[in-house]
Amino acid sequence: MAKASSPTAGGAPRRITVAIVEDDRLIREGLCTLINGAKGYCCTGAYRSMEDALARPWSEIPLVALVDIGLPGMSGVEGLPILREKYPDVALLMLTIYDDDQRIFDALCAGACGYLLKKTPPDKLLESLAEVLAGGAPMSPEIARRVLRLFREIRLPQTAGARLTPHELRLLKLLVEGHNYQSAAAELGVSFSTINFHMQNIYGKLQVHSKSEAVAKALRHRLVR
Repeated sequence: MAKASSPTAGGAPRRITVAIVEDDRLIREGLCTLINGAKGYCCTGAYRSMEDALARPWSEIPLVALVDIGLPGMSGVEGLPILREKYPDVALLMLTIYDDDQRIFDALCAGACGYLLKKTPPDKLLESLAEVLAGGAPMSPEIARRVLRLFREIRLPQTAGARLTPHELRLLKLLVEGHNYQSAAAELGVSFSTINFHMQNIYGKLQVHSKSEAVAKALRHRLVR
């Protein structure tokens, strides 16, 4: 797994290096120009699709990757776990036109460190790149409002989390960490069918219908740590 360079070296600030995954050529080139034209920022690579970004090792590992969602082929959300595994030290920041609840939560659950809309002003975009490296989670204001609203409105039945067994909680934690059913089975030393059996129980107790919904609910309600 490749590592990104630290934002500081010997106490001195270093340039903020950024990779871009964006299929629209004009937007991609505009982002490159913006980043390369800002003092202390540098675009290390620009890719038109997730497949293109994953096809070969990056010549320079950036500190941040700006990732679109609506890409041809593999979507940005689908590619996030792969990017996170391949480049674990790179902060993944979504830059997209989509502001619907499902994509927001799918992206955050898949490992995004922040979520910006493409109408974000250039100066705010540059600030967000620095913010995410300082440990922040930058979001466009309307996205932040949606997230807060959803956290207020979505309520897990009080007994659902309590009814999960220790084994089910451990399995749920593995899924939150990015495991699939096969790797979770290997980690727990059980068969795939056993994992599937436990997942059906988890779905029923959490009142969800898919792995992504289970992971999102576990994160929203802090069922695992």
